[in-house]
Amino acid sequence: MKCLMKYEWVKLRRDTLPVGKGIMGAWAKLAARAAFRKGHASYCGHKNAVSPGMWSGGIVGLKSILGIRSRTQALEIMDKLSALGYLKYTLDGKTKKLTYQLTDWVVKCSGEECMNGTVYATDGFGFLCLPRNITQRLVEEQYIFDEADAWLDLWCHTVSEEPGNAFSFMTPAVQYGNYGAILTMEKLGQRWGWEKTKVWRFFKKHGDVFVLYRLPGSYGCLVFNKSYPMDTEVPLPKQTEILRILDEIRIWGANTHKVGSDNDHINRLVAWYSRNAVEKSIDNVEENRVALSDSIIRAYFSPCWNCKNCEYVCRSKEYSVLKVQETNKIRGPCRPTDITKIAKELFYHEQTG
Repeated sequence: MKCLMKYEWVKLRRDTLPVGKGIMGAWAKLAARAAFRKGHASYCGHKNAVSPGMWSGGIVGLKSILGIRSRTQALEIMDKLSALGYLKYTLDGKTKKLTYQLTDWVVKCSGEECMNGTVYATDGFGFLCLPRNITQRLVEEQYIFDEADAWLDLWCHTVSEEPGNAFSFMTPAVQYGNYGAILTMEKLGQRWGWEKTKVWRFFKKHGDVFVLYRLPGSYGCLVFNKSYPMDTEVPLPKQTEILRILDEIRIWGANTHKVGSDNDHINRLVAWYSRNAVEKSIDNVEENRVALSDSIIRAYFSPCWNCKNCEYVCRSKEYSVLKVQETNKIRGPCRPTDITKIAKELFYHEQTG
């Protein structure tokens, strides 16, 4: 299953939500409990009309979703998410009814509402579709990432079979931009507002999801997402396979002009090499579609309608070829050909008897 950078959405299973503290972890929990279709939801004996990406209930239900006990802390999280533009919520002071609506939602339901059945997904089942750039707002606001924020940031930048990343054909890989297949601790630290040591500890802790492969020299590292949902189970690549591809890339770009750091240079080479390799594989597929045949050992000249060497036989209704006096001027359909000047190796002879 492909997951290209040009796709606006990525999948996140409801049973694989980000763990740890962070505003995006709270957003994922709220999104997992939001309605997936139009209808009416029941809460404490009351029926509330909901639409896709919406939840309606009370403070107690909100605290249960977020997994916290403090009412004040729950409302602070909602205020922070609202200020960042991730959701809109209302709280009725009299009835204590709380409703939130996620602003980033895939399904735009325009049909009739469902009067029967549940409108909320079963806890832990199904998956969410996340905007690929959902964490970019935090970067633009120079927000200091927490653990769950960094986790979701890596997940949303996962690609599979990306033409500009040969390594993503092995296992779904994390990539930032067209020239960001190979990462560094420094760049991730700058993006998240962390030090390199904290970034390293993060990958050591979450190695069950994000597997890090260090490359030689100062090139950086590859990050694979082994929990990303695929049609079939995809094994992790071996270090020898990665180094083999890296050596091919370095040989291919040996005579190219180096621009920027080693990491910037190798990222450009990876993108150029990957696109070239994908184009060659497509060309090979097209060539293999051509059916091969045995060598042609006979050639026949068919007289054309305008040829003067032909005469029409009325009774048999067919063409007959007139006798040619000079063998070195045997005529084809419309042009004379000196057969004595044609190389012998261009002819195939049959042996008889």
